[in-house]
This record gives sequence, structure tokens and C-alpha cells, in this order.
Amino acid sequence: MKTLFTLTFLCALVFSASAQVKTYEQDVKSVDAIINALYDVISGEPGAPRDWDRFRYLFKSDAKLIPSRKDDKGNFDLRTMTPEEYVQFFSSRISTGFFERELSRKEDAFGTVVHVFSTYETKEKKDGPVTNRGINSIQLFKDKDRYYIVNIFWCAESLGFPLPDKYLK
Repeated sequence: MKTLFTLTFLCALVFSASAQVKTYEQDVKSVDAIINALYDVISGEPGAPRDWDRFRYLFKSDAKLIPSRKDDKGNFDLRTMTPEEYVQFFSSRISTGFFERELSRKEDAFGTVVHVFSTYETKEKKDGPVTNRGINSIQLFKDKDRYYIVNIFWCAESLGFPLPDKYLK
């Protein structure tokens, strides 16, 4: 009886995990789907949990997230994070709310390589004022059946670089 219970539990666990992956499969079927999923999964009301499993599913295992930043002396620098490090870093934003939405997109592709220049704006409240804008330079890998995020490198206007009009159309 104990063995039957254990087997039933394990089967339920496997089917549950399989169903969850199937849910995320639609997020990676096209460039549009993966970019929309990226913005959707990091956005939410104050205190609202994010679906970090969905977030992780979008990325290649060795992917990097790289924000540009300014140090205390005004020098530009980069911070390199894994998706898991980003989850930890981002957790502080959940208490205030965070919404990021795409304003426009420029896209180039060749073979397995896709480059997306995605102009974004951020808000702390869904209907609140814009708190920042910038560009996400997103590199995707096109595999047989899906896309993966390989890198996201971004720069915000708050670093002193106003967005050119060509990236707002």
C-alpha cells in the first residue's frame, strides 16, 4: 500500500510538472511570444508574486542579464547576472510594484540568431507615471522548436541618454 501511494504521488508530480512546462511552451514559440512573456512575467502589483519558473523557462541555462549603470563617481559600468541572480536582485522591486512595457521594437535575424532592440518604459503602478525608459538589447537563440533568451543587455534613459525618436516608432 505504501508503495502504491508513493507511485501515485510520483506520477502526479511528473504530470503536474509536465503540464506546467506545456503552459510555458506557448511563451517560446515565436519572437513576439517570448518578448511578451518576458515583459509580462516581471510586471506586477506591489507584493504580487512573480512566476519565476516561467521566467527561468525563457532563458538558456548560461544566459546573462546585463544592466548598464553608473558608479558613485559617474563612471559607466556593467553588472552581469544569471537569471537566478536577477530573480534575487528583482525581489526588492516587488514591494513597490513594477511594470515594464514595450514601446517599440527593431528586430534582425539570421539562422539561429535573433537580435531584438526593444524600447521599454517602466512604472511602479500600472496606471502610474512613467519612472524610466530605455532599450533592452535582447539576443535570442532559435532552436528547432522554440526560442531561448541568451542575453539581455540594457541601458536606461536615467543614465543620461535620452531615447532617439527612431527607437520610439
